[in-house]
Amino acid sequence: MNINDFLLKIKDPDEIPVIKKAYEYAEKHLNNKKRMNGDLQINHALAVADILVGLNVDTTTIVAGLLHEIIDIDDGLTEEIKALFGEDVLNIIKSVSRINKLEMVDESDSSALYLRKVMVGLCDDVRVLFIKLADRLHNMRTMDCFTVEHQKKVASETLRVLVPIAHRLGMYSIKGELENLCLYYQKPNVYNDILEKLNNTAIELDDYLKEMKESISSILTENGIKFEIKGRVKSVYSIYNKLQNGKKWEDIYDILALRVFVEKESECYAVVGLIHSKYRPVPNRFKDYIAVPKENMYQSLHTTVIGPGGKSYEVQIRTYEMDEIAEKGIASHWSYKEKGTKKIQSMMEQKLELYRSMIEGNEQSEDKEFTNIIDNNILSDLIYVFTPKGDVVELPQGSTPIDFAYRIHTEVGDKMVGAIVNDQMVPITSSLHDNDVIKIMTSPNGKPNKDWLNAVKTSQAKDKIKSYFSKKDREDYIARGKSLFEKEARKRKLSLNELLSESNINKVCSFTKLKDLDDIYLALGSFRYTAYYIISIILGNNLEDSMVVKSRVFKRNTNDFAILIDGQKAIQTHIAKCCLPVKGDNIKGIITKNDGIAVHRDNCPNLSGYENREVNVLWNPDANSSYSSYIVFNANPEKIDEITLALTSAGVKVLGVNEKTKGTFEVNISVADKDELDKIILNLSKIRYVKGAKRK
Repeated sequence: MNINDFLLKIKDPDEIPVIKKAYEYAEKHLNNKKRMNGDLQINHALAVADILVGLNVDTTTIVAGLLHEIIDIDDGLTEEIKALFGEDVLNIIKSVSRINKLEMVDESDSSALYLRKVMVGLCDDVRVLFIKLADRLHNMRTMDCFTVEHQKKVASETLRVLVPIAHRLGMYSIKGELENLCLYYQKPNVYNDILEKLNNTAIELDDYLKEMKESISSILTENGIKFEIKGRVKSVYSIYNKLQNGKKWEDIYDILALRVFVEKESECYAVVGLIHSKYRPVPNRFKDYIAVPKENMYQSLHTTVIGPGGKSYEVQIRTYEMDEIAEKGIASHWSYKEKGTKKIQSMMEQKLELYRSMIEGNEQSEDKEFTNIIDNNILSDLIYVFTPKGDVVELPQGSTPIDFAYRIHTEVGDKMVGAIVNDQMVPITSSLHDNDVIKIMTSPNGKPNKDWLNAVKTSQAKDKIKSYFSKKDREDYIARGKSLFEKEARKRKLSLNELLSESNINKVCSFTKLKDLDDIYLALGSFRYTAYYIISIILGNNLEDSMVVKSRVFKRNTNDFAILIDGQKAIQTHIAKCCLPVKGDNIKGIITKNDGIAVHRDNCPNLSGYENREVNVLWNPDANSSYSSYIVFNANPEKIDEITLALTSAGVKVLGVNEKTKGTFEVNISVADKDELDKIILNLSKIRYVKGAKRK
């Protein structure tokens, strides 16, 4: 193919100048360089762009396809490419360059999963994947000159990494050809054997297809339906897959297949009804992907009927628009340029957002968890199961009745108490299989179990279960907080009605930055604040006596003097806010102008420059005081209530918890001395959710 023939395929004349400009730029910089098979690199670039045009992608993708190897040859061209073709093009080809350097490190499943994860993770623009798939398809078409070992390695990576991505993007034309090529290189004898069997029966099969096409055409014409019909023989790889799964050649229903195209969705149902009126449908082979589309947007009606020669014929009925999506996937929905701005059709936008949200939402999660999420929700094999009414539900392989229940409705999952699969009672954690019919039993008293999180396959079910317990925990914390508040009010013989007046609630909210009474109870129930402290805010008491977060000594007995100066008890002392020493720390005293003697830890940086004001201070061994101190640690924000509860359950006096930055917390506690503080830090470090616990 030359550039002129290629440009004839461009539908919009306004796009031709920039595409031609990109070709000429690529030709100039590829400079007659050759690929390993001897072909010119510019011809490969043109072939990739030709595949992309066949997918109906936008101009930016075609331009990036032509230029996708340029920066690998000269990375100094990035600014020039940006100036000539725009930032989108540059970003796409930079991403293509990055993922082209990736390869499987070995043949293990974990290596394939990891490569899928990284490849998707690096593609924040899904058009990068379009180019990668087109690039690999052309490479696979031109691999005959390579060694058998190299061919098998590339085929293995393609089948395990790129084919699943093409499937989840709904790009079946790309997926089907890649699968056939992979089988051709991996198992040439098997490929050729299946091909030979098909060729041996080709004339017979073609005759059957022709007869069936004419029959269906006659039925539809008589009923005034405008249509187009095509016949095909199933792909070599699809037949191989069925044979691998134990099917015999004669048992493969859909070697013979027809597709009927109509204008309107309603006509799809009319067509299937007319076909069933003449030909007996095979039981359990009807699937309605129009009412319930696949997650990759695929829509069509599928049925299998017994036709001429007693053969089974798979018939797919769809509109022309549905066929465009079925063959080209979400690439066909990348519409572009309305008055110079992008306009992404809604279904495309949703799919791209799925990729982005899964990548961005798991940036901080562990590698294994991220891999599972990507694989389970984007790249997994799928099963198709049914409701008792016959509605189709698409789920990842290995899903359970729990996944099915939450896919139907959140309330169905939350109230689930049992499952009947194919008229048999089964454990709700058992795996489902293709064509299972599932009935979910519910009860008003039913509720999720946290153990379900270990059984479910879909992130949707996990999120719904977590949401249930998050809501329940919140309700429990609010109830506990209310109980603690009322108990403290009774203890202090205070009127609840007066304490909870609107002005008092507003006063607490203003002071603590909480939102409302429920938020106050939540803070109490999760031990962020004590009831004594909240009531002290209302009453306007000295908050230092309420064990609020302050940098003072908290005296249990007013006759105790915690600090000795030159061996004598002293009243005019206070604990320095900057370093918060506790009993047992090495300390120094600094004379202040208006606030007596400030007691610092001896390594406090604020001591510098005050050497002439230092006095000898010691802890009073007979004093029975409490001290405020802070511990800093990292933890998952969702686990902070559990961590706080663990501390309070162990007898630790928690004065408050504050999230300094995302995932970094500061807990303020009251301790008797340094030994108690060190012990608390040690025990806190043993909590599995906590990392890097240390004294502030």
